[in-house]
Amino acid sequence: MDKRNQALIIIDVQKAFDDKKWGERNNLHAEENISEILTLWREKGWKVIHIQHMSDNPDSVFHPKNAGFAIKKLVEPTAEEVVITKKVNSGFIGTNLEEYLKQNDISTVVIAGLTTPHCVSTTTRMSGNLGFNTYLISDATAAFGMTDQNGTYYDAEVIHNVSIATLHEEFAKIITTEQLVNELS
Repeated sequence: MDKRNQALIIIDVQKAFDDKKWGERNNLHAEENISEILTLWREKGWKVIHIQHMSDNPDSVFHPKNAGFAIKKLVEPTAEEVVITKKVNSGFIGTNLEEYLKQNDISTVVIAGLTTPHCVSTTTRMSGNLGFNTYLISDATAAFGMTDQNGTYYDAEVIHNVSIATLHEEFAKIITTEQLVNELS
């Protein structure tokens, strides 16, 4: 991992995901792991980018006027950290994320956040496709259970693990928080 040209991208760690409407979730320690990584990043003085989902629908938990829009305190951005709002699953679509990374000569990104099969996966795929050396921290993300088009329910752990498996070695190197901390210490 290139320690000079890297950035931590934290995706959608917002209060909206505390809403009971999402149902069962795996990895209840994801935010704590993200906070641990963020603390290390800040100690090293490396670039941190927060991605924040924003909906135009006033009824959405992600609408700026609703409490769910707020980034959780555990990973709240500092004044020096970049916050990019997005309206779709990818942190790269309709934002200046790619431009910011290139302007700052960042070649390696470490991705964490919510949720694994949606915004984390989509941003990770695009990061890999755009040529960034991409790491996804498997225990610093989480998923919710989902029902498919046939009415079959898949629990949160299955959704999370399958999402991670589809990214492994094709779009990103998958490592844990502990592996990342050991590699960077």
